[in-house]
Amino acid sequence: MSKFALLFMLLFFGGVVATFAYSGSASFLLYQLVYFLNPDARWWSAQIPGISYSFVASILMIGTLAMGYRRYTEKSPWTAQPALKWLVVLLLFYYLAYVLFALDPVIHKRFTIDFTKLVIIVFVAYKLLNSKRALAASIWAYLIGATYIGYLATITGRNSGDRVEGIGLVDSPDANGVAAALVPAGVLLLYYAWMGNWKVRLLAVICGALIANGLVLINSRGAFLGSVAGVAPFLLSMFFSRYQRRGQRPMALLIAIVGLSGALYVTDAQFWERMNTLQNLESKESGAGRVTFWLKTFDMLEDHPMGMGIYGYNRLAPLYMDDETRGGVEFRSVHSLWFQGLSEVGPLGFLVFLTMLVSLYRTSRKARHWLRAEGGDNRTYFQLLALECALLSYLAAATFINQFRAEILYWMILLLAVGTNVHYLQHVRVSADTPAPRRGRTPVSESTAGTL
Repeated sequence: MSKFALLFMLLFFGGVVATFAYSGSASFLLYQLVYFLNPDARWWSAQIPGISYSFVASILMIGTLAMGYRRYTEKSPWTAQPALKWLVVLLLFYYLAYVLFALDPVIHKRFTIDFTKLVIIVFVAYKLLNSKRALAASIWAYLIGATYIGYLATITGRNSGDRVEGIGLVDSPDANGVAAALVPAGVLLLYYAWMGNWKVRLLAVICGALIANGLVLINSRGAFLGSVAGVAPFLLSMFFSRYQRRGQRPMALLIAIVGLSGALYVTDAQFWERMNTLQNLESKESGAGRVTFWLKTFDMLEDHPMGMGIYGYNRLAPLYMDDETRGGVEFRSVHSLWFQGLSEVGPLGFLVFLTMLVSLYRTSRKARHWLRAEGGDNRTYFQLLALECALLSYLAAATFINQFRAEILYWMILLLAVGTNVHYLQHVRVSADTPAPRRGRTPVSESTAGTL
């Protein structure tokens, strides 16, 4: 058995043991690692038992929640998180689409079932990740998984022109999808490089180097834009936020300098040659051709106002675009998270998705304002901000690819929802449940009880 196969089996059985011996949240961490390791698609898969490890991890999560449901519900009630309600409505729109307007019911049904499983995982994980420690562990499980993908890209090298292919994830097999999955790691590692002790900072630097090198080798322009969209607002907040700690601005400047220096070190001529195509907005090499695909969504919606269902846009592409516009691809995809959602569930379903994001952001903003008003440690304040920026970075990167139902998107939504729960909603519920002292009577304290 190879070292990778042995390591995977140790991680898997260790996660099972930790679930029963330590915390139910370990089952979701195991699920995250299985997702990134993707044993079925790796060269060492022939050396491990041929079972569905993600299914086992999912069942472990559900079983753990079922056995301690009352305990988990006390800390993480689903009804207290508004974004989760809108997620259920979005899922219902997919079932409505299957019944009423999906143009390819067979494919729509298959992927709707997959999306249902993902939503169930999100709801179960929200219950299990009910503490600050569990949240931090889940973030690091994502970062370690992303680091593994960066390592795979590094040892594989560019094997398809100026890109790396063949290291994909279960639901994101192509290079752009893999790159988008790595993008949120940038701002999260930036947070730990700032707030962590020297051991955490060293780990963040190592992980960041492998992930950055992987992104350069994958050479995704959308991932480049997504990284900027996430890191830039976080650094600006470190500089200009009124919620400051000692040495915060010098540290932000140091991180910016080190980060830029590292980025310049790992990038090469092929990377910058591809990124330079973004300057010529008229060239199809810049991705401008995708704008045509996006705009065709509105033409399709004129004839199908409720939406087209999953793969409906692809089915209609030959009818609304000529062969030259489609680039020789008959069933062309729309190539955008936003327009994919709009085409699949229509304007009303897409509005539900936007409402979910706005609801989550408003809850997170309330949490940050509450933390600042309480005068607590700004570590938690900036952790929430980092999670917001991580979600933003993924949304920016996925603007150019079909990732409306991608695992990482809903993981980022989940982690931000968990962050608002453990840092804010739990404390608000405790305050609301604590009875106020009775008026007209001074409570007797321990220090004065003996003198009365």
